[in-house]
Amino acid sequence: MSVWFWQMTQEINSFGPPEHYVAHRAPMLLLDRVLAADEESARCEVHIHPGSPFADERGVPMWVGIEYMAQSIAVFAGIQAEKAGEPIKPGFLLGTRRLESEVPYFGFGEALVVEVRQALSQEDGLSVFSCTVTASQGAQRAQLTVFQPRDAKAYLAGEQA
Repeated sequence: MSVWFWQMTQEINSFGPPEHYVAHRAPMLLLDRVLAADEESARCEVHIHPGSPFADERGVPMWVGIEYMAQSIAVFAGIQAEKAGEPIKPGFLLGTRRLESEVPYFGFGEALVVEVRQALSQEDGLSVFSCTVTASQGAQRAQLTVFQPRDAKAYLAGEQA
């Protein structure tokens, strides 16, 4: 076995399942697998099937792609927290800008690749990500603004500005 193959295998296997990083659980956990992550980005996979949340007779509507993006950002943030030796904390989706979709639906049998890349990060927990969902028939792109407070429980209780 070559050293390169061993390093690639270690990198691929070094991530936990999506539920390790994302606060949601079935049926609202929409990601199937973490593919890769580095200091600026993460890639996840979603399999579209008739039992997928939000599916109708045509597939999954494109607007669900925003949640695929948001959950992939949660994966990115969780991996970064673990690398820093910190606990994984919840975050909040604040908004979506520049949503463009080449597909109205994600079709059954699709294996979507969701890539999120951090474009801006502020010390107060505000971040902007450039996101892409790639399907066989086209892609969807958007910028998502997210907020991750230092203490989510205190923030929700109004105790943190």
